Amino acid sequence: MHAPRKRFGQNFLQEPSVVDRILRAIDPRAGQRVVEIGPGQGALTVPLVNVLGALAVIEIDRDLVRELRSRFGPDQVTVHEGDVLAFEFAGLGGDLRVVGNLPYNISTPVLFALTAQVQVVRDCHFMLQREVVRRICAPAGSPDYGRLSVMLQYRWRTEALFDVPPTAFRPAPKVWSSLVRLVPHATLPWPASDEAVFAKTVTAAFGQRRKTLRNALGKLCSGDELVRLGIDPSSRAEELGVESFVTIANFLAKRREGSPPGQTLR
Repeated sequence: MHAPRKRFGQNFLQEPSVVDRILRAIDPRAGQRVVEIGPGQGALTVPLVNVLGALAVIEIDRDLVRELRSRFGPDQVTVHEGDVLAFEFAGLGGDLRVVGNLPYNISTPVLFALTAQVQVVRDCHFMLQREVVRRICAPAGSPDYGRLSVMLQYRWRTEALFDVPPTAFRPAPKVWSSLVRLVPHATLPWPASDEAVFAKTVTAAFGQRRKTLRNALGKLCSGDELVRLGIDPSSRAEELGVESFVTIANFLAKRREGSPPGQTLR
């Protein structure tokens, strides 16, 4: 039996009822392009192969790669050995359905890496730490709402599906997990004219959560400018919805376009 490696954040799913519930949430169909991140010992891989006939997996652990290749034929499972953070999903084609029990220590970087390649993704179903899923799906004004919420909700429709206890894994993590569904917006509800400026605005706003927007965004725009945008400068970042952050970012991007060459946002 493969010994879970702490450096890879390995907690193998082992509860059949949870696997079945995940499979029903994904609802895979033959002919769909599915890629599994971190298949581990194949708890989800096996039922996916049974339904799909074939899928691709990404695994960094060499021992698990060897096990997967000996267990499945190349016409069933295409094993891509390596770090998912460096993986080019476009190489698998488009309309990808991405699934996985993500290592908690790299879950946020994986989510941002996939967001950067969202154009080739149909949807994602991930097992994550429950607290992370709460942050991803949190509405504005709630304690869990933050930079992760805004950046992902800008690009994805997010939905927390169900919680999973530690006992469903080997070894059992110290926290509960949750399955989350991410579906790219077919059309962005609030498109940013410059997404780099949008990201910078969101990062600055949440850099010091207790500060008012007047202070948190002071290096980017003034309180008077926020007022003209219809935003209360005495409010805090967690009170603003995605639309408001886009409004601020689009203002900053437009102002920069009218600035002399080489001049920064402010």
